[in-house]
Amino acid sequence: MEDHRLALWGAADLRAFNTPLDETGQKFCRAISWAVPMAPLVMAGIGKGPTRAYADEYTRVNHLINEVSVDLAGEIRTRGFRSLSLAASDRTDTIHIKGDFPHKTAATRAGIGWIGRHCQLITRPFGSWVRLGTVFTDMTLACGTPVEKNFCGNCNRCVDACPATALTGRAWFPGVSRDAILAAKACDQWKKQHYFQYHKGHNCGICSAVCPYGLKVLKKLQQ
Repeated sequence: MEDHRLALWGAADLRAFNTPLDETGQKFCRAISWAVPMAPLVMAGIGKGPTRAYADEYTRVNHLINEVSVDLAGEIRTRGFRSLSLAASDRTDTIHIKGDFPHKTAATRAGIGWIGRHCQLITRPFGSWVRLGTVFTDMTLACGTPVEKNFCGNCNRCVDACPATALTGRAWFPGVSRDAILAAKACDQWKKQHYFQYHKGHNCGICSAVCPYGLKVLKKLQQ
């Protein structure tokens, strides 16, 4: 396996969740979750909409996540365990606008962070200026302590900044549905109508750009 240094990672106990099945029809009970930071200056530059630099950074980090996923899943299999990598930004259900399993769920159960009012994972070190990777496995792992509360307080900056008015302002807690926090279709339609030049409208990032936890990262760089 290549020498991929991950800034933030953990293991999640997913026995209570409907995880993807392997080729024999068995579900996976655990996952390794990790976060790859996005370039802070790029993220700070999309407060009024995505840029080419953001689209390029998004692609770069997604490629890195997929490389790590394939390498990690392969390494796990060489040790005699089952594994399955979850691709970054892979929308397998176009009707409901979702993938095979939420990366964010694995990340919260691994103790990496919580879900903000913008329906994205927020981490202490990097805010929501990250992208996530997940590899499912049956390997015995020391799982992290799940994060079961949000730390957004009364902040609504992301809600106020959303040009599609797709965020309800509801605070996240484990088990709350995505629809209670985000009108996914409204978000998706806005991106396709206004930012189609960036990955066919799959990119926006405004809500993440204004998150105070991310802006703290930029402030540290400027000190």
